[in-house]
Amino acid sequence: MDGTPPTQKQHLIDPEICIRCNTCEATCPIGAITHDDNNYVVDSATCNHCMDCVSPCPTGAIDNWFAVAEPFSLDDQFSWQELPPRVETAESAVDALDEEAAALISAAHQGAGGSARAPASASKPRVNLFNRANPAIARVSGNFRVTKRGTSSDVRHIVLDFGAVAFPVLEGQSIGIVPPGNDPNGRPHMMRLYSICSARDGERPNTNNLALTIKRVEETRPDGSIFRGVASNYMCDLAVGDTVQVVGPFGATFLMPDDPDTDLLLFCTGTGSAPFRAFTERRRRLASQGKGRLHMFFGARTPEELPYFGPLQKVPDSVLKQHLVFSRQPGQKREYVQDRLRTQGESVATLLRKDSTHIYICGLRGLEQGVEDAFATIGRQYGIDWPALRAVMREQGRYHVETY
Repeated sequence: MDGTPPTQKQHLIDPEICIRCNTCEATCPIGAITHDDNNYVVDSATCNHCMDCVSPCPTGAIDNWFAVAEPFSLDDQFSWQELPPRVETAESAVDALDEEAAALISAAHQGAGGSARAPASASKPRVNLFNRANPAIARVSGNFRVTKRGTSSDVRHIVLDFGAVAFPVLEGQSIGIVPPGNDPNGRPHMMRLYSICSARDGERPNTNNLALTIKRVEETRPDGSIFRGVASNYMCDLAVGDTVQVVGPFGATFLMPDDPDTDLLLFCTGTGSAPFRAFTERRRRLASQGKGRLHMFFGARTPEELPYFGPLQKVPDSVLKQHLVFSRQPGQKREYVQDRLRTQGESVATLLRKDSTHIYICGLRGLEQGVEDAFATIGRQYGIDWPALRAVMREQGRYHVETY
């Protein structure tokens, strides 16, 4: 035993946000929620974390989960004007998720090292509003190919409309898709996570929808057989009007800072660009509100296989500085994201010295190490202790990795 007291998960209501509408108490099937003239509160001895109260809450006040050694009493909660302070870590951020979602998110973030933290100015995310037992039902309102036809890279931009169902998201979050049917062992298919590629106010502003960037997985094995990814092919084959079961949203750390003066260094390959498209759309809609700029290093084999290559050409340079990097251009030397990063050493070093710069890495797991090595090289060239700076940035919620 290490002497650390055991912890348990406690469901709490934020009194600063709660509008006392009584929705949660009326919804709770086991009577775990009560109120007085001051606050609505949750009885930890009764609450079974069924989550039935989370989705109907209009403000998100209900969506708070603390890891505690001893539960806060009802008297404690009745007396609060605000929630007590807590330290956010990657572990506490996902403690409300079901085990399957938590495992997927942990795998995606395992390259980050240490405890992941959200940016200080990021909006508070809503998580786990819907689970497998109670998924949101979304209707497909668009399914467009965003890589050139004739290439082996079939990447789709899929728009999901939630109609009257509230499904609030932030840039950098993910959703879970549950493919229908069972696996070869007769068990329901596992949920797949996909990053949201649209801004928080919708694929089109002020609409209750979101978009995903999904690559069809279809490979020829050495024995000549064809492997087809269950979830990717299910999603890529959807037609307008089809419905999909959606779980989530998930993610409390890989978020975009709301401060419009922050600079964001973005590194991605393939569909790892999904959250950065969301970041770009958000900044484009707020372009006149701050001095911050996005700097994206985006890798693909060829321009034809790079998702959103055409639309990227229309993004103003004042919003997004683009470095499009190709490794299989005919007649040209192979170049990767980390190679281009090294050529931008002086401008990158200037950004690293700013306390308002955030770094985001998203893509295949090998991407992180290449970027890490390039940062180390730039650090040596320009007198920056990169390992020390990275640790500070991570602690401040300015260094973010999502690999898969």
